[in-house]
Amino acid sequence: MDKSKFDKLQAEKRSSVERLHIRNKNRERYDLTALIHSTPELKSYVKPNKFGDDSIDFSSPAAVKLLNKALLNYYYGIRNWEFPDENLCPPIPGRADYIHHMADLLAENNPNGIPQGNQITCLDVGVGATCIYPILGVTEYDWSFIGSDIDPKSVASSRHVVEANSSLRNKITCRLQTRPKAIFSGIIGNEEKFDLTICNPPFHSSLDDAQNGTRRKIKNLSGKQLKMPELNFSGNSNELICEGGEFQFLMNMIQESKKFSKNCYWFSSLVSKESNLKGIYQSLDKNQAVQIKTIPMGTGNKRSRIVCWTFLSKTEQKEWRQTRW
Repeated sequence: MDKSKFDKLQAEKRSSVERLHIRNKNRERYDLTALIHSTPELKSYVKPNKFGDDSIDFSSPAAVKLLNKALLNYYYGIRNWEFPDENLCPPIPGRADYIHHMADLLAENNPNGIPQGNQITCLDVGVGATCIYPILGVTEYDWSFIGSDIDPKSVASSRHVVEANSSLRNKITCRLQTRPKAIFSGIIGNEEKFDLTICNPPFHSSLDDAQNGTRRKIKNLSGKQLKMPELNFSGNSNELICEGGEFQFLMNMIQESKKFSKNCYWFSSLVSKESNLKGIYQSLDKNQAVQIKTIPMGTGNKRSRIVCWTFLSKTEQKEWRQTRW
C-alpha cells in the first residue's frame, strides 16, 4: 500500500468521535427511573456513586446483564432476552452504534437514503448466545439477518431468543458453523447475496491475555485489584479467545472474503486494537479490495473503529443497489 493511500486511511480513522451515533437511543444519560419501571429487578443494583448520583455497579456481571435487559425492553420492545450467564453480555449502546454506522454506509450513493425492509440481508459472523446485532438491525431498520456461530449452545440460545419475541420471528435465522476455522465457507451459499457482513471478533489470543484484560477493566471500574476477577460482561472462550487473537482472525476473514467477493456488497468488522490497522490495510490491499472505509466509534476514553471493504467495482455497486434495494 502506497504512503498516500495509507495516510488517507489513517486520517479517516482519526476523525473525532465524542458521542454515540446521532440515531442511538442512548446518547443521553440512562433514565434509570424508566428502566427500573420496565425491569423492576434492576432496582436492587442501583446505588449512589461517589458523586451522589444513582448509577449501576459496572463491575458486577449481574448488574450489567440486568441493565442491558432493561435497555432492550424499554427502548427496543424486546421483552424476552434470556441467555446463559457464562456468555458475553453485550453493551447495547455500542452494539447499536455499529448497526447505525452500517445503515449510513448503505445510504452512501443511494438516492433513497438508508435502505430499510427485509430485502436488506446481513450476515452476523459470531452471533453469540444473545443475538444482539440481529435484534438491533431488525428493530431499527427491519433488515433480515443470518447469524452464524461455531458454538451449538450459542446458536440454540439465539434461536430461543428469536422464538421468544414475536417481532423477531421469520426475520432472523441462525446457522451453525461446523468448520471452526472457517468464517464464510459453509455459511454463505454459492448463490446467496448479502448486503452486509458484520463481526465483533474474538479479542484475545489466550486465556491469560483475557484474564489480564479483565483485571485492568475491573480495576478501572471499581478501583479493586483482583487476582482472578469475574468477567463483568461474562463471555466464554469462543467469544473472547482465538489463536492469534483479533489480528489473525481478521487476516483469515479478509483472505476468505475474497472468495465471496461477488456474494456481498460490504464486508465489515470491529477492530479494537489500533495497532492492527496497518496490517489490515496491507492485507486488504494485497487481496485487491476495491474500496476500504474506516469508521471511528467510541465515547469518552474508549475508542474503537469499524473497517469495511468491498470487492465490487463502482458499476457493480450501482447495479447491486438498483436490483436489490
